[in-house]
Amino acid sequence: MKITRTKEYHFGWIGVVSMIDVVFLLIFFLLLSSNFILQPGISVSLPLSRFTLGAQVNPEIISITGGAAPAVYFRDEKVALEQLGPLLEAAKNEGRPVIIKADRQTPYDLVMAVTNATLEHGITSVSLASAPLR
Repeated sequence: MKITRTKEYHFGWIGVVSMIDVVFLLIFFLLLSSNFILQPGISVSLPLSRFTLGAQVNPEIISITGGAAPAVYFRDEKVALEQLGPLLEAAKNEGRPVIIKADRQTPYDLVMAVTNATLEHGITSVSLASAPLR
């Protein structure tokens, strides 16, 4: 007498479970290995320094590009030096620190003009960004 099963078993789902496990491991690895942006703003080539600025809480970034026609960017928008004053008043009211990211080729007098403008508008936490020496 031959005994037959009343229920059919399919073991194909074991392969699917291991495939899902591998996919989750790949997603986890890609999320951990991605680069996170710590300071938003315009990309500039910062000068090198052995002493770098630590992480700031919710900073306001002012980027200054170098070259033949340097430009000042505040909140990722190009502004003239004269327009920077009212924008700095808003940053002062929010109580946010200011980080000035100036390109290596930026004229020093423009960096000092932006720094003086921030200090004249009552912002006391002003920092100059630099890249670490490797």
